[in-house]
Amino acid sequence: MKYLAIAAGVFCATAANAETPELTVYTYDSFVSEWGPGPVIEKAFEETCGCDVKLVGAGDGAALLARLRLEGARSDADIVLGLDTNLTQAAQDTGLFAPSGVTADYDLPLAWSDGTFVPYDWGYFAFVHNADTDVPGDFKALAASDTKIVIQDPRSSTPGLGLLLWVKSAYGDEAPEIWADLADNIVTVTKGWSESYGLFLDGEADMVLSYTTSPAYHLIAEGDDGKAAAEFDEGHYLQIEVAARLANSDQPELAEAFLQFVVSDAFQSVIPTTNWMYPAVTPAGGLPDGFETLVQPDKALLVPAAEAAGLRDEALAEWLSALSQ
Repeated sequence: MKYLAIAAGVFCATAANAETPELTVYTYDSFVSEWGPGPVIEKAFEETCGCDVKLVGAGDGAALLARLRLEGARSDADIVLGLDTNLTQAAQDTGLFAPSGVTADYDLPLAWSDGTFVPYDWGYFAFVHNADTDVPGDFKALAASDTKIVIQDPRSSTPGLGLLLWVKSAYGDEAPEIWADLADNIVTVTKGWSESYGLFLDGEADMVLSYTTSPAYHLIAEGDDGKAAAEFDEGHYLQIEVAARLANSDQPELAEAFLQFVVSDAFQSVIPTTNWMYPAVTPAGGLPDGFETLVQPDKALLVPAAEAAGLRDEALAEWLSALSQ
């Protein structure tokens, strides 16, 4: 009888698990880390959905699209979270994404009208450095200096791709010359942001490609005001990160509910002090103390999403040529 009771209990537990819908979210590694927003957001959504959220780290942002292209309609993903406007047109062209009915009162630097991709945060790319050091104020001065930098690979990382388009937006046909002059400043090129930021913190470089918001982490989480973002005269390239649902998802209603959750206060209030970016919708409590100290670029640079894919190929070829010399 004891055996039968145990067996019955196992059966009931298995049946209950089978009835719990699972939502699979592909995202980047830092999002799912213990210090990232993933664990908090996973728990908060599960409390409302009666579902099991499975967060899958898939490298850095640009690697997400490569994985989806490889998996195609066979992908287990219901949601992809971590593409940006430099990749949305290429993502749309795959035919793998479904439109969304999500609307929100966005607080973004530009008007948002995309019906497929839902913005969840934004920020400006910048080179982060120790606040007590003098650093160049533009790309030409950086190239002429002995400053050592760590950057990310544009083929796998959205910040890496953002840097390519930052230089291309600022210098146009001069971009190959800028990269040629910058080549000897680059200590290494990492696959993703986490690796390069770790190298900077370990003292392997003077500056690291990151965000104007990165010093807020050190200030708020560590009580350390010793990091700063260099303000560049050319302006700073804008990144808007987005989430979207897969057309082949076997949980379309749940996926749509998650996208609506993305623009809710429960999600957005987590972003500033876990993902260390500006939220796409300002939380009810506003931004945390410390964000008012951050660099505010005078000029925002951004390639329209429809043009980014074509410009990416040109900029990538220039970058590869310069770094291979």
